[in-house]
Amino acid sequence: MKSIAAGQTPVLKPAVLKPAPQDQDAAQIVRQILAKRGYREASEVERFLNPDYGRHLHDPFLLTDMEPAVERITRAVRQKQTIIIYGDYDIDGITASAVMLETITALGGTAVSYIPDRFEEGYGLNLAALKKLKKAGTDLVVSVDCGITSVKEADWARANGLDLVITDHHAVPDVIPQAVAVINPKRPGDRYPFKDLAGVGVAFKLAQALQQRTGQPAVGREKWLLDLVALGTVCDVVTLVGENRVLAKYGLMVMQRTRRAGLKALAAVASFSLSDVSSYHLGFILGPRLNAAGRLEHAARSLELLTTADSGRARTIAAELDQLNHQRRSDQAKIVAEASEQAAGYASDPMLVLASPDWSHGIVGIAAAKLVEKWRKPALVMQIMGGTAKGSARSLGNFNLVEALRAVADNFIKFGGHQFAAGFTLKTGQIERLRADLNAYCRDHRRDLEVTAEMAVDAQLDNMAAVDWPLYGELLKLEPFGTANPKPRFGATGLKVLDCKPVGREQNHLKVTLGDDLGHSVGAIGFDLAAECSGIKPGGRADAVFQLAANQFNGRTSLQLNLLALKEGA
Repeated sequence: MKSIAAGQTPVLKPAVLKPAPQDQDAAQIVRQILAKRGYREASEVERFLNPDYGRHLHDPFLLTDMEPAVERITRAVRQKQTIIIYGDYDIDGITASAVMLETITALGGTAVSYIPDRFEEGYGLNLAALKKLKKAGTDLVVSVDCGITSVKEADWARANGLDLVITDHHAVPDVIPQAVAVINPKRPGDRYPFKDLAGVGVAFKLAQALQQRTGQPAVGREKWLLDLVALGTVCDVVTLVGENRVLAKYGLMVMQRTRRAGLKALAAVASFSLSDVSSYHLGFILGPRLNAAGRLEHAARSLELLTTADSGRARTIAAELDQLNHQRRSDQAKIVAEASEQAAGYASDPMLVLASPDWSHGIVGIAAAKLVEKWRKPALVMQIMGGTAKGSARSLGNFNLVEALRAVADNFIKFGGHQFAAGFTLKTGQIERLRADLNAYCRDHRRDLEVTAEMAVDAQLDNMAAVDWPLYGELLKLEPFGTANPKPRFGATGLKVLDCKPVGREQNHLKVTLGDDLGHSVGAIGFDLAAECSGIKPGGRADAVFQLAANQFNGRTSLQLNLLALKEGA
């Protein structure tokens, strides 16, 4: 890979891998996967496999209120006003804050970040913070990844001479805040073609609009922001199709060459090379460490990591975030175990509503996601804090969380989010009524809750000969993987179990060698499947659902199957 000098613009061209003639079967399998996901026409397939930054991004000025937002920010820059970037404390808000800080600095303006304390202030704009900022002489606040529900806060700001530009992507309430500008692609009547941008994606569209209007930064230089955009987009679990796919794919290419000392340091403590970065590393390696600060302490530390140019400082913060992440995982495991015990008492409920004073509301969101995986139903998990309870919700299938919460809105002090994730606050005395109301709502919307008991597969393989490097190479073209574009799942039936044994410190993983009747075999690993698959024995037959992975061990790289399900077969 060629190095890029600090002043250069990255020229980003996604690789187009042309299969050799012997790769034809692999290419056919990938075309089958794409067809199953709705990409059937040649033009649709081409656009999906080869997203183009220049042709496949939409005009930012199609977003409602983009014009007044650009006018007010550029006026603040001309008048030397300090612009406060008010961001959320999750990774989407942190990356969006970094995007806007760098953009306004590139314009010659002065921007300062403000991230509320999760435990003292809670999510979104709050009056106490706005009053403090106004008293300090602030004239303009630009929100990122929050603000769409802040009607009262916007009214106060307008009445007190504090200009407010809101950028957000969460579900839009019936009443929209009155501000200088409210940019959200989900606004009713908004002409923007793509509705599922993350908060950082909306911030990037504002950055693009500012660039178009001012000429700063130079055309092409805005691409250096795309590593941040990819990070926030993947970690916020928005759909990785359409414009998000373009932003994430190019963002991963930028991250391979990133100039950010913080990302380099964080990859180092996580023991991987950014030259190999994928959506997996964003969602499961970098993201959790960056989120750990906001979940346990304050997110400002993670924002500093993303914006610092000091390599020594970056290494210090990265080590601190790594330790916080270890603590978060320990706390999370405790919450999941206790919440699972509580959930057993509500096994007949179509939706889990769980609460305890011992569960930190900074971590309950990840715990809710784990409970959804285990119980295959939506889950609300909250911390009881005296007279109020604060928590997070996660969903699955086609069940829209925000619509459900909106249907029982009189239970809440406040709530917000999107289809698959939401946050909320309510009075502790309302918990029982909330459980009853939500489960009644779920029983009326059972179809949205339906999730097939059989694990869906993208393609069925006739034998293990198809598991080869050409197929793996073709699958890489489908990256980045995420919501609406998951890593492909394959199925195979009647496989021979050549070897099978539990492995791991707790003997909870399953190491298997699977073969077919033609003499082909491949190694497989099933994480946390040892107990579930105790009936699988060498010499028997098995049906498998799996994903392909490259396994590196002792300097050698081999293909293996990552098992998602394994059951006795005929």
